[in-house]
Amino acid sequence: MANNQRTRTLFNSCLLSVTLFCLCLYPIPASAQQHRKLRFGVNGEFKILQVADMHFGNGATTRCQDVLPDQKLHCSDLNTTAFMSRVIAAEKPNLIVFTGDNIFGSDAKDAVKSMNDAFAPAIESKIPWVAVLGNHDQESTLTRQGLMNHIVKLPNTLSQVNPPEAAHYIDGFGNYNLQIHGVASSSLQNKSVLNLYFLDSGDFSSLPNLKGYDFITTSQQFWFDRTSKRLQREYNAKPNPQDGVAPGLAYFHIPLPEFWTFNSKNATKGVRQEGTFSAPTNSGFFTTLVARGDVKSVFVGHDHVNDFCGKLRGLNLCYGGGFGYHAYGKAGWARRARVVVVDVNKKRKGKWGDVKSIRTWKRLDDQLLSVIDAQVLWTNSVNGSVVPRF
Repeated sequence: MANNQRTRTLFNSCLLSVTLFCLCLYPIPASAQQHRKLRFGVNGEFKILQVADMHFGNGATTRCQDVLPDQKLHCSDLNTTAFMSRVIAAEKPNLIVFTGDNIFGSDAKDAVKSMNDAFAPAIESKIPWVAVLGNHDQESTLTRQGLMNHIVKLPNTLSQVNPPEAAHYIDGFGNYNLQIHGVASSSLQNKSVLNLYFLDSGDFSSLPNLKGYDFITTSQQFWFDRTSKRLQREYNAKPNPQDGVAPGLAYFHIPLPEFWTFNSKNATKGVRQEGTFSAPTNSGFFTTLVARGDVKSVFVGHDHVNDFCGKLRGLNLCYGGGFGYHAYGKAGWARRARVVVVDVNKKRKGKWGDVKSIRTWKRLDDQLLSVIDAQVLWTNSVNGSVVPRF
């Protein structure tokens, strides 16, 4: 990165931190942000940028891990910030999703400041964004609940602490659903044609006889099942009832044990370069997802140098790939972000309909922001063959 670019990035980050401090004194009401309606664009697309494992520390003083020798001297959290700014500008997503370990709590002196700085490029872009927590976020000065309480007050976020209807029973902090409505002025403009599910996969097991990472619990699966069924009823209900089920995507941090099914040879795209560090027990969430049938792809982080997608029983299991420079990685293996694009059908007379396909690719933090591993994850066979657009 050129010196003037680094100086400009540092200045913008400092300026935004001051702005965020002022905004936190007078926060935007979470309810007002959460009622912001998301919809497909006039081009019939909805694009999501996944940012996995930023591991943000304290900014310019936090050094990079696992980079080439010639990168070490000037590499810091600011490289993570610069990469995010570049990929947001290149992709112009409709939604940015942070899938946990947003900050590396054990190295972050002030959780609020680290989170503000980590999310700063997303906030500065004015693009809607959401976040879930990983297993390291709470290791600084805030609990998991405290972290989500702060996140939901930040500008332009659609994050929720927990769904109001389930707050009295659901485990964790950061379980919620977003509905993506059809194209404006189309017959589906007031109906959700794509549903996004965000879940808190926890940090470490609190069960005395079960050590290791946490998992999606029974209460969270119960909430997902009820929400999925309600959304299906709404999709099939008047006015303008639709056939079938609106597809969904799920985002959380810790991978399901079923990710072990794949390696670099049998994955549809991408590589495995380390193990799958899931919970030591299988809570059955994969089975719950398959039984409901609406979720077509799951996106996680946690294992930084895995970036594959694999398909099992009709469900895509995808890693985001490590994004942050203070996170462990592999020297010479570029940090990366995953992009997902959902397309809707174009009907006669140029009118837009229901979801046609779900596509994905990854962006690398190299000189060209290279695009790799483009693939179609799902197509709506009810509406015939699909010609993917990359």
